[in-house]
Amino acid sequence: MSLLINVSQIPLALYIHIPWCVKKCPYCDFNSHTLPNNDSQSLTQTGTTIADDHFTVYVDALIKDIDSQLSLIQGREITSIFIGGGTPSLLPIEQYQRLFSHLKAVLPLAKDLEVTMEANPGTLEHAPFEEYLKVGINRLSMGVQSFSDSKLKALGRIHNANQAQLATQAAKKAGFKRVNIDLMHGLPNQNLAEALTDIEQAHHAGATHISWYQLTIEPNTVFYRNTPVLPDDNDLADIEEQGSALLTQLGYQNYEVSAWVGAQDIPCRHNVNYWQFGDYLAIGAGAHGKITLADDSSYPGFNSGIYRFSKTRLPKDYMSYQGFPKMVGFSAIATEDLSGEFMMNALRLSSGVPLSLYSVRTGLATEQIMPIIKRLQQQGLLVDNEEFIQPTALGQRYLNQVLQAFL
Repeated sequence: MSLLINVSQIPLALYIHIPWCVKKCPYCDFNSHTLPNNDSQSLTQTGTTIADDHFTVYVDALIKDIDSQLSLIQGREITSIFIGGGTPSLLPIEQYQRLFSHLKAVLPLAKDLEVTMEANPGTLEHAPFEEYLKVGINRLSMGVQSFSDSKLKALGRIHNANQAQLATQAAKKAGFKRVNIDLMHGLPNQNLAEALTDIEQAHHAGATHISWYQLTIEPNTVFYRNTPVLPDDNDLADIEEQGSALLTQLGYQNYEVSAWVGAQDIPCRHNVNYWQFGDYLAIGAGAHGKITLADDSSYPGFNSGIYRFSKTRLPKDYMSYQGFPKMVGFSAIATEDLSGEFMMNALRLSSGVPLSLYSVRTGLATEQIMPIIKRLQQQGLLVDNEEFIQPTALGQRYLNQVLQAFL
């Protein structure tokens, strides 16, 4: 089936992956790798470290990578950039200056561009916050996870509660008006009072946005092989209910399953673009992208359609590939899978999405999904609204059941 999609109506973002961390956390299944040691054997003849050399070569690869994707822009502006990891705050400011100088030269950037950088408080003791702002980074996402030193130790984090507070306050003092704090709940041996205290501490630290999500045990992690004692289902339900009530009381609005925005901030544009099934370029080791092609002129050899792609996962392979960094996959999303893919993202938003967005972003007729929507509305899982697709409170609780209906 040929999809009729007006690409100009689909927002375009950019994801940048920085793959290194000081150490790997026991719960983490992201594409992150321990930074090369700065010991005596890692010194080169010029006195720089292997890590410094890695950063230079890696940014060289990022520059080649974005240059290889320019044809995918198709006349659009980049509306947001998200720098994730790994620990992006490990990349020296000089490398960010070099990277962003190139991005500004080759990309059509929106005047109100949102640029988010993830940061670990344990790597921000002497963070050049003012320099980040000068480069164009205007939103920080602090990977705090907890304000309890004992919980941070159990999670294998390299920072303590005091560092988390100081880093957030320093960012605000330097001029960052938008600071997200990542918090996890359902931590090893965590009780309700501890979970609520984390929320209060994040608020008092100056968070304008809080990402609050439950710790999950993922395969291929240390916690999967040696699972710690976690709160039981009843305790988790209490934490979820009372934590949500506290966030609301403190003035945060839940606009997505795990995202809460304060009164002085706005939702993260980059993540909303994901959830609204927008497009995004992707550069960096293991980075994943999604792109809509109007025709095969944008990417020779491929027909019009909606595609996902990824980049070589290991940093050493990503940096050593000759030419532009290797595209591991560039494959079309099957037409029969588009409804499920769209809904899996859109229904995470508390306010839902306009029904018309379904056709704009997928190229499919809304008539095809109306019987499913009507049935879910009758079951009380979707709001009874002819112009919006929106989960009810019950639908949010049983979101997986709702999504199954579209698969």
